[in-house]
Amino acid sequence: MNKAGIKDFKGLKALKKDIERAAELQAQREAARLEAQRRQQAEQELFARSVGAVRPLPERHHAKLRLAPEPPPPLALQAKRDEEAVMREALSDEFDVDSLLDTDEALSFRRPGMGLDVVRKLRRGGWRIQGQLDLHGLRREDAREALADFIREAHKVGWRCVRVVHGKGLGSPGKTPVLKGRVQSWLVQKKEVIAFAQARPAEGGAGALVVLLAQG
Repeated sequence: MNKAGIKDFKGLKALKKDIERAAELQAQREAARLEAQRRQQAEQELFARSVGAVRPLPERHHAKLRLAPEPPPPLALQAKRDEEAVMREALSDEFDVDSLLDTDEALSFRRPGMGLDVVRKLRRGGWRIQGQLDLHGLRREDAREALADFIREAHKVGWRCVRVVHGKGLGSPGKTPVLKGRVQSWLVQKKEVIAFAQARPAEGGAGALVVLLAQG
C-alpha cells in the first residue's frame, strides 16, 4: 500500500471514531432524557397516591357585595344647638314692651296667669332679694349681655328674686334713665322672668327693678 492509501485509511479510521463518539454521546443524552422523564412520572404517581384523587372544585356563585353609600359628614349638632340657643336668648331692642306693662306708676310686669298680688308683693318687698346686678356705666350692648347672663345664671342656681339696678339717669342728657326702658324690654323677653316691679325707695326706687324668676 502506498503512502496515499495509508493516509486515506487513517483518515477513515479517525472519522469512524468520531462518528462512534457522536453516536455514543447522543445515546447518553437520550438515556438521560428518558431517565428524567421516568423520574418525573414516578414522582407524579407518588403524589397522586399520597393525596388521592383530585377533583376540580365546583363553581360557586358569589353574591355581589353591595357597598353602602358613604355617609355624609357628621354635622356639628351640638354647635348648631348652641347657636340656636343663643339666637333664642338674643334680646331685641325693637321689642315693644309698653303694651305688656301694667298701667301703674311703676309700669310693673307679670306673665299671663300671674295674679296682681304677685306684683303687689314685689313692690312691698315681700320677696327676699338673693342677688343683684348693677348696670351703671355700661354701654347698651354690654348691659344687654350682662343682663342676659345674670338672669340665666340666677335661674340656674335657683334664685327666685333678684334686683337689677339700671340707674335714674341723673347724669345723662335730659336727666332721663337711658337704660330703664331697655331693661324692661329685655326682661320681658327672658322666659325665666315671670314678673318685675319698681324697687322700694330703700332698695333703689325708680333706679332699680325687683325681678321674680320662675322656679327652675
